[in-house]
Amino acid sequence: MTPELNQLRLEQLQANLSSYADLVKRQAPPRGWLKLIRESLGRTERQQAQRLGISGSTLHKSEQSEADDRISLAQLRKLADGLECELVYALVPRRPLTEMVQERARTIAEEEVGGVAHTMGLEDQRPGADRLRKQVERRTEELLRGRWSDLWR
Repeated sequence: MTPELNQLRLEQLQANLSSYADLVKRQAPPRGWLKLIRESLGRTERQQAQRLGISGSTLHKSEQSEADDRISLAQLRKLADGLECELVYALVPRRPLTEMVQERARTIAEEEVGGVAHTMGLEDQRPGADRLRKQVERRTEELLRGRWSDLWR
């Protein structure tokens, strides 16, 4: 994939994920969404279990699994459907993806340029800080124009 397509895809994904950012700030209810929604609808465990065609103890265990973050997505999807809810699943980056890629490229550039500068320093030929900064910037841009998969090796 070309760097331009990588960048475009990354920006599109970031735009799509931005709508989920507010959800990250909200925490799930301590007893779980399944139980909260079921109780809010006024349904007992037994009534909900009958709707789903499972035993009350199975529903109870499932609700507890969800509250404890141990439930599978497939099981959660089935139980959400029984509550006439949609399961929304997303991975929301803690910071912008473009920032992660640029930071990784810069880190590699600093390591590469720093290694050369160190060797040159041993020979009393170390470039000045301004020149090193420009070399890091140039190398960062080169890395970003290359294959991004090389950034993560």
